[in-house]
This record gives sequence, structure tokens and C-alpha cells, in this order.
Amino acid sequence: MLPSTRSLLVVAVLSLSVAACRKKPEPAVVPPTPTPTTPQAPRVNQDSIDAANRAAAEAAERARLASAIEAARAALVAPIYFDYNMSDLTEASRATLDAKVPVLNANPSLRLRISGHTDERGSDEYNLALGQRRAAAARRYLEGRGIAASRIDIVSFGEERPVATGGTEADFARNRRDEFEIVAGADQLRPADR
Repeated sequence: MLPSTRSLLVVAVLSLSVAACRKKPEPAVVPPTPTPTTPQAPRVNQDSIDAANRAAAEAAERARLASAIEAARAALVAPIYFDYNMSDLTEASRATLDAKVPVLNANPSLRLRISGHTDERGSDEYNLALGQRRAAAARRYLEGRGIAASRIDIVSFGEERPVATGGTEADFARNRRDEFEIVAGADQLRPADR
């Protein structure tokens, strides 16, 4: 082999060696794909919001139910009033009694006591009898609306328990009344719409 060919061969081998030893280019670094943690954070917040909304709705329903029960209780114990020396029901008395009927129908275990009262005019015996007639008139009216008589007790106190002690006509009018007391079933009272 000729020296020039040999030189050429050496240069070629060296070139190839140098080319083979060169550093290979590093692959491009691709950033990692983010993990799906961002959608979970809003879900946790939404769950908290949903729980708070449910709690608020339940509290509102409890408040509405408590208010309805209190209204039912108020309807049951609302007194009725009578004209002087009368046991006939007035239009206002009938309306008050009509408001009791749906509550009594919604609460079949409920029992009432109706107490008849009078003003101080008249004898004790007469006022006891008048108070009894007043209580009986309210019971008859409720019976006529489908309420069983066995659920209603009546008693007369005559003039013995006045709510007004003055001697004016307005005081007498406040004392001529029937009072209603829940004697059984008050702890399970439900409003009429349930």
C-alpha cells in the first residue's frame, strides 16, 4: 500500500472513530402530564356546599313544622265568647270552632276539655248551669263536624275563674267564654296539613 493511501486510510479511520465517539444528542425533555388533582378540589368544595344546603333546607323544614305545630296548638286552645246570658254560638265562635276541626281530624288521639265560664252577674247555681250549657254548645258544634263526643270533656266553672276582674262591660264580655285545654295527645300534635 502506498503511503498516501495509508495516510488516507488512517485519516478515514480516525474520522470515523471521532464521529462514533461524538456525543449523541439528548432526547427532548417532555414535561410530565399533570395529574388530575385540580378537578377533585372543586368536587370537595361542591360536596361541602351541597351538605350545607341540605342542612339549611332541613333546618328550614324543622322551623316550618314547629311553626305549623304552634299554629295548630293555638287554634285548639283559642277561646270562644258569648253574649250576655246566652249559650248560643256567635258567628265568630263558629269560625273559631271551625279552625279546630282540621287539627282534631289530623290528630285522632287528641282529647280536649271545654270549660264554660260566665261573668259575675247571676247566682252561683245559675252561672254554673250557664257555663255548662256554653261548654255543651261548643261540644255539640264540634260533634256536628265529625268529632267524636268521647274526645271532648266538658266542665263548668261558672263565675269562679274570671280572666278580667273589673266591673266594666268589657271585663264581663271577656269572662263570658269557653276555654279549650288539650288533655291528651299534645306531645304528638301534628299540623292539619300533614
